Parts: sequence; C-alpha cells; structure tokens
Amino acid sequence: MFKDRIDLYKNLEREFNSKLIVYITSDRPNMSAQIAPDVIDFFIDHLDTIGTCEKISLFLYTRGGDTSTARNIINLLRMYGDKLQVIVPHKAHSAGTIIGLGANEIVMTKQATLGPIDPSLHTALNPRVIDGSIYPVSVEAVKGYLEFAKNELSINSETTLGQIFEKLTDFVHPLVLGEVYRSRAQIQMMAEKLLQNQVTDEEKIKKIIAFLCSESGSHDYTINRREAREELGLNIVKPTMEQYNIIKRIYDDINEELMFNKPFQMVCINGSYVARRCLLESISGGSHYFSTEGVVVRGTMSDGRVAIQNQIRYEGWRHDISSVDSEVIVYNNDGVGVEYERSEEYQT
Repeated sequence: MFKDRIDLYKNLEREFNSKLIVYITSDRPNMSAQIAPDVIDFFIDHLDTIGTCEKISLFLYTRGGDTSTARNIINLLRMYGDKLQVIVPHKAHSAGTIIGLGANEIVMTKQATLGPIDPSLHTALNPRVIDGSIYPVSVEAVKGYLEFAKNELSINSETTLGQIFEKLTDFVHPLVLGEVYRSRAQIQMMAEKLLQNQVTDEEKIKKIIAFLCSESGSHDYTINRREAREELGLNIVKPTMEQYNIIKRIYDDINEELMFNKPFQMVCINGSYVARRCLLESISGGSHYFSTEGVVVRGTMSDGRVAIQNQIRYEGWRHDISSVDSEVIVYNNDGVGVEYERSEEYQT
C-alpha cells in the first residue's frame, strides 16, 4: 500500500537527488488500464504540490496507451523540472517508450524493456470482432499488407493493386486508413522532437525512429537495456545495486497491490470487490488510483445453472492519503470521503 512505500520513495529520491512521481497502468488480465487523458489533471495536482525543481524522476510501468497523452505528460514534467529522468522497473512499452524518449536519461533495470512506438488506432469506425469490441488497426499492419502485395507477390499492376486496396477498405473504413497515414507521420515527428533531449546526432535519431516505428517488425518486440544503449544509442543508465534494490522493492509492492499476474475472474468472487487499475503517487501528493468497484451476485436459473452478474457500483479516480492501519480513507473526485474498513467484504 501507499503508506508502506513512502520510505522507499524517500530513499529513491535521495539516491537520484530528485523529486519522484510514480505512474503505473496495470496489465492485469481482465482488469488492465492504459495511459489515458483523464490522468493529466492528477499529474498537475502532484506537480503543484512538488513545485518547480531541478530534477524529476518518473517511475513508470505501462503497456502503452494514448500517444498524445504521453507527450502531454512529458511537457508537463518538463515545465516543473529542468531535468527529466524516467525509471523503468519492468515494462514501458508503446506510449510508455514515447515518454522515455522525451527524458534526458532512462534508468533501466536488468529486466526492464521498451517497445516499438508504431501506433494502433482505436476509433468508433474500427472493425468489430464477434463480441462487439473494437479491433485495433496497426499502422504498420496496414503498411505491411500493401508492401506484401507489391514486394513479396510482385504485383505491379495498378488495376490489381487498386483491387487489393479496395479489399482492404471492405474490412477497414477509409477514414480509419486516412487516420493511419496521419498517425504514422505524427508519431515520427513527435519522436524526432522528443529524442533531442537525449540524442544530438541526427543520424542516430533517424536510426532510432526507423527501428521503433517500423524496422522492429512487430509491436510486441521488446528492447532490453543493452540493445537500447548499444544498438539504438539511447541514453540508458544502469542503476547501482542500492538503487536497483529500492526500485525492485517498490515494483514488488505495487505488483502485490495491483496483482499484475493474477487474472481478475468473477467466478472466484462472491460479494463486493475493489480492483485498482492505475496508480499515480508522490510523497507530497499522496496516492491517486483508478478503481473499479462492484458486486458479484450469484443466482440459480430455472434449469439449475448458476448465473453470475457483475454490478459495477463505481469506476473512476480516488485519492488515498490515509496512513491509519485500522481504516482506509479514500476521496472521490468531488472530495467526498468514503471509508472502507479492512475486512473480507471487499475482495481484490
């Protein structure tokens, strides 16, 4: 819990001689989260409590999310700190990597990984899968489809290529394809501007962008510390053993709270539950967390089968400033306090 991590946060600030902000988006199966615009106001709250300073360290764990929000986060952090350091304990993929590119340096542990930054679009016009959810359209997947026809199948006929493109539009809306092209150009321009904070060589910048945007081959490709430093040329810092131990203890405590590796399964819950999906924390600003709270109700159908219904009672950000062992006091967005006793009623 937050109160158990405060001393670790203080130790890490001393180690890096900086002010620390921790931002986590969970990748817990069935209860994950992504970098999203709704976090910006809470970043501002934390930065206002910290004030302007020489150096800010962002402790970051995420599988990605909205690229515009990632850039907004970088711009905010740079308005408050002269130097920006991103600490990656494990994963900082996609939009998380974009945040890393905007830092002066990236601290990576042995297990830390970055990833490609080719965006995937999620719009109302995207294709739908069987369950009705949106199917993401990868910028590089569209490009790969067309290049496969031209380069691998050696199709040069304009008529045939037109038919292939028309087939693509049967599955992907033309406006989405237009957005694909725009997003690809935008992400490359964004990366070029951000990289100037840690790489000055123009050829290196072009090489990094080319690899992260297309040459990595897959959006799931992971980049470890050695590859990021030696092959890409990013400004990667290896933590000391003391720094690593603190980073690992913080990550392990957050992992225990958000349960990254334990799927959320309604069949295992009977009654009320609370699942935390995002964390934004600092010593002076307390803990903001995105919470999904509900009740799982079980009943028996006429044919004897068990029916399970998930009734979500609240979904949004809360603010925890409690350090009292007997209770947890949380505040919702309009400042109204709600108390949850530590009991078996609320399951995680």
